Amino acid sequence: MVRLLKSSHIVSTLIMLFILFSVAAVSASQIPEAASVAAETAETVAQRAWWFWPLILLVLSFVLGVFAVLAGVGGGVLYVPIVSGFLPFHLDFVRGAGLIVALAGALAAGPGLLRKGMADLRLAIPMALIASTCAIFGAMIGLALPTHIVQTLLGATILGIVVIMIKAKKSEFPDVPEADALSQALRINGIYHEPTIKKDVEWKVHRTPMALILFVLIGIMAGMFGLGAGWANVPVLNLLMGAPIKISVATSKFLLSITDTSAAWIYLNNGAVLPLMVVPSVIGIMFGSFVGVKILAVTKPAIIRILVIVVLGIAGLKALLKGLGIG
Repeated sequence: MVRLLKSSHIVSTLIMLFILFSVAAVSASQIPEAASVAAETAETVAQRAWWFWPLILLVLSFVLGVFAVLAGVGGGVLYVPIVSGFLPFHLDFVRGAGLIVALAGALAAGPGLLRKGMADLRLAIPMALIASTCAIFGAMIGLALPTHIVQTLLGATILGIVVIMIKAKKSEFPDVPEADALSQALRINGIYHEPTIKKDVEWKVHRTPMALILFVLIGIMAGMFGLGAGWANVPVLNLLMGAPIKISVATSKFLLSITDTSAAWIYLNNGAVLPLMVVPSVIGIMFGSFVGVKILAVTKPAIIRILVIVVLGIAGLKALLKGLGIG
């Protein structure tokens, strides 16, 4: 019965997404800039049957969903550079779809993480207020800039993410000698049960002001490039602030559901969300994530992580060259 309810909830969510995006697409025809970009994209893909590209997106998103789980990264980080680099869609639509893809994954995981006590509201809310506000400005900046400039910046950002993934370290239980004054005032601390060591872990954080400043940058980048921001959230929460890795990952997922929602509305309002792109992409990512969770138990994530780094490196380089007019 519980599985049936979960399945019906997923189906109803997808139907509501389709209706919402259909209304957004109709209203987008009233916006000259969106209409011209949509016409350009439609002309590019019109050489194929209408179902060809949605089918490609469904299959590609499914594969990306599997790899995202195995590599421990968000789907949006893989989706935007690969789709914009190798498929004939305008970057504005790819970024809009990338935000919805990242948002769908966050909304699917967020409630369960909150129920289990892994995602911490006191840790998430201050960061979410900063990041979501800045994500709105980031989305407005991204839509206002010329496409080739955004493409160049996207390529450079993806290559930067690759470097971060190569050098990033994780600390399961960081040593925080003393909580700073701001985190004490906001009461950012907690206790969670860690089944691997069969004990309750008490945690606190420090360097909160510095983290808030970094989340300004994270929010702007999330909105501008449509990547989501899990790749940046986790290192800041874990390595800078000192939250345990599981708390950091879970809270990051919850953060995405707030940050990406703010930026996604800007893309929706500007007509940069196409149902025929978003719906197959969200379905593919969700089912790919379910399969990825199953495969995770029988594979070595380190190998997948190397493969993802290589693919991201190629996609980032292609986006950079494309923005510079070279490739």
